[in-house]
Amino acid sequence: MGLFDGINISASALTAQRLRMDVTSANLANADATRGRLVDGEWEPYRRKMVTMSPKQLDFSSMLSQAKTEASAAGSHGDGVQINRIVEDQTPFRQVYQPDHPDAGDDGFVEMPNVDPLKEMVNMMGATRSYEANITSMNASKNMMLKALEIGRSQ
Repeated sequence: MGLFDGINISASALTAQRLRMDVTSANLANADATRGRLVDGEWEPYRRKMVTMSPKQLDFSSMLSQAKTEASAAGSHGDGVQINRIVEDQTPFRQVYQPDHPDAGDDGFVEMPNVDPLKEMVNMMGATRSYEANITSMNASKNMMLKALEIGRSQ
């Protein structure tokens, strides 16, 4: 494992969690947007978005088989996280009875976005905690490097 690998892994996680927070913020901002995009000439409500991530490294069994050989044991480590894509949640839209709403149908119901503010706040808290944990990890790596430099300087 190289000197800066720990910092690079934390940096990839920070970038991923920042995107997760941005997408969650967009979901919360559009929680009441009845006009998200045009689909077949009709306005569709905003559809909740989610970030999908995966590790940059191979799966566990591949890492284990690499670690069994002496030549690759020193180099078998994770490489951080990568963003696969941002997907739209396909759960059905909420139906709310508001006959005075400009987007209400003939029956008086309005299709509202499939965004649940409670879910989004939990998602935001999880992303924030993960972001904080990765900053702590990055700072620990930095402090270890500084201590190693101090050891070399004192002799």
